[in-house]
Amino acid sequence: MPRTWTLPEAAEPAVLRLAHLIALKIRLGDTLALSGDLGAGKTTLARALIRAVLGDVDAEVPSPTFALVQTYDAPRVALAHIDLYRLADESEALELGIADLAERGVVIIEWPERAPSLLGPDRLDIALTESADADQRHVTITAHGTWEARLDRLQEIAAFLAASGIAADAPVAYLQGDASARAYARTRRDGVPVILMDWPPQPDGPPIKGGLPYSRIAHLAEGTAAFESVGQLLQSTGFVVPETFAADHVRGLMLIGDLGDRVFGVEVAQGTDQETMWAAGTDTLVAMRVIDGPRVRAWNDSEGRAAPVRDYDRGAYEIETTLVPDWYWPLVKGGPIPGGVRAAFEVAWAPVIDRLLADPSRTLCLRDYHSPNLLHMPERGGAAHHQVGIIDYQDALIGHPAFDLVSLLQDARLDVPAHIEDRLYARYVTAVAAREPGFDEAAFQFAYAALGAQRNTKILGIFARLWTRDGKPHYLRHIPRIWRYLERDLAHPDLAPVARWYDAHFPAAARREVPQA
Repeated sequence: MPRTWTLPEAAEPAVLRLAHLIALKIRLGDTLALSGDLGAGKTTLARALIRAVLGDVDAEVPSPTFALVQTYDAPRVALAHIDLYRLADESEALELGIADLAERGVVIIEWPERAPSLLGPDRLDIALTESADADQRHVTITAHGTWEARLDRLQEIAAFLAASGIAADAPVAYLQGDASARAYARTRRDGVPVILMDWPPQPDGPPIKGGLPYSRIAHLAEGTAAFESVGQLLQSTGFVVPETFAADHVRGLMLIGDLGDRVFGVEVAQGTDQETMWAAGTDTLVAMRVIDGPRVRAWNDSEGRAAPVRDYDRGAYEIETTLVPDWYWPLVKGGPIPGGVRAAFEVAWAPVIDRLLADPSRTLCLRDYHSPNLLHMPERGGAAHHQVGIIDYQDALIGHPAFDLVSLLQDARLDVPAHIEDRLYARYVTAVAAREPGFDEAAFQFAYAALGAQRNTKILGIFARLWTRDGKPHYLRHIPRIWRYLERDLAHPDLAPVARWYDAHFPAAARREVPQA
């Protein structure tokens, strides 16, 4: 039986909120069928939905009554707004190419009952009827196909927003997320900007080693509790992270502070000096060394943490490096890696991982400390780590501090020139040596190169997996950059066996090419 959601006596703010929520979950191939008498509010709902997808509350959205079809090229997905009221027969609807429009984007249809056979399988039927109060409508939403699960989620989000103090007339705007299962939206709570984190619990993937899925072996966070716990640890030691206003960890919903839009990567594109920002990020990592392994373990044990921070162990290092034979090799070679070649890869990496595990240097390792997750906040003043906002840290582990430094200075999504990397690496080492008399610079230099090679190996595999498994080809354009970083790392003489494996199987010329999707 189809899922339904009823909004009795819905005033205009509730109808607009419904449009905003639906806009969060629309995707390619969807049909939204709006039915109701003249004046019931179909066009009002359609306009609010279109503006929400466009990200422009003032966008001009003309009625399609006379044109029949109005199209929009939104950043996320194309939209087609169709009005079938003037059609005398369903056959006339065929001339509008509704099926073709649905293949290219999302179709919003008013008066869908005039062409029922053309409605798509992944459909949301929205019926609006007048109520006794002229300012209110009775709204019934019925989900079909993949919309059934999405409608359930929208109801959970609506209830969470209401319980968290979000006013009915507060806009809810889609916010571009990352490569994960998380989604985000921007809204306001008592006039203050806040972010809705939508991270529904995910089922484990298939077992791949020792009966465990990849996420368990790599110690990836399994829900919002990890985000809140690590955020509290960072905040308690003076770092700038989003405040938690409300959380439902069972359903995977959080309301967190909005640190703004000045993400490092966006700032670079707009002309802000890269080295200035990356220097602040480097100084922040120097300050973060106070959150050492013992301190994190004490934090884990305090107040019975629901999401303790685990160790970056052998299993995590190995499963991340093997993303190259598992995903990158098949993508570029066109077939599975031969067993002997894979064994040689693992043999080359084994002593590197042994040496990393033997190094006693341990701090909180955020794992995703790079341009998409750092915000330029100089207006805050004070020490450098008070001027850098940090987000996306839920996968943190207790690991080597060089990992986050190489994540910053060898950013996967934009170029960090070698001269900037060299200067900021020296800045970090000089600052740490001045603070910590026992600092072993040679050991750190090896760890930086080894973890850079490990991380860039992992990223090659992840970007290949994002295309092969998840249908996201745009990450492939970054692969030549990853190879350039990897070559810098493999220049360390103690990584020669790993370098020889790569040289034997991925010639230099091939590393400069973007794999074909």
